[in-house]
Amino acid sequence: MSERSLAEDPGFLDEVREKTGQDILRCYQCGNCTAGCPMQPFYDRPAHQVLRLVQAGRRKAALSAASLWLCAGCGQCSARCPNQIDVALVLETLRQTARREGICPQPHVERFARAFLESVLTHGRVFELGLLMRYKFSSGRFLDDADLAPRLLAVGKLALTPHTTPGQAEVADIFRRHEAGEGR
Repeated sequence: MSERSLAEDPGFLDEVREKTGQDILRCYQCGNCTAGCPMQPFYDRPAHQVLRLVQAGRRKAALSAASLWLCAGCGQCSARCPNQIDVALVLETLRQTARREGICPQPHVERFARAFLESVLTHGRVFELGLLMRYKFSSGRFLDDADLAPRLLAVGKLALTPHTTPGQAEVADIFRRHEAGEGR
């Protein structure tokens, strides 16, 4: 029996290919993406293994990888790929898919990401104090890093009010188009 026939979702590879425009079958597991990744020591599954899960149609395993939520998005993996696969784009697409399907093995990272995006949607850019408050209330981690706040306030890195941002409507339109599935 072939590995393809054991896949839990044979259409998963095609779905990811369509969303990313990447020919994931070109990945031959050289590991260059993993070798260059600064976050790899914290991953449960290195990037090349996540791509292998996609190739095998193992949707649940790929979308459940904590690595998706820990990826810094630096693009080092994509730059190192000898087959010009945009690995960072594939991981980001998988993270978005996992989020839409309610799969998140790293709930605190997902809560932070949600608070970050809500801050950008609301203010057109990040309002750090608002982000901090949204994250703390959603995660229940009220006292984690509390000792940093006075130092951040002292050096002007934690404003008490949001900055005025020209183009806030354009940023909101980007969010609207993304939610509507327009573009990539």
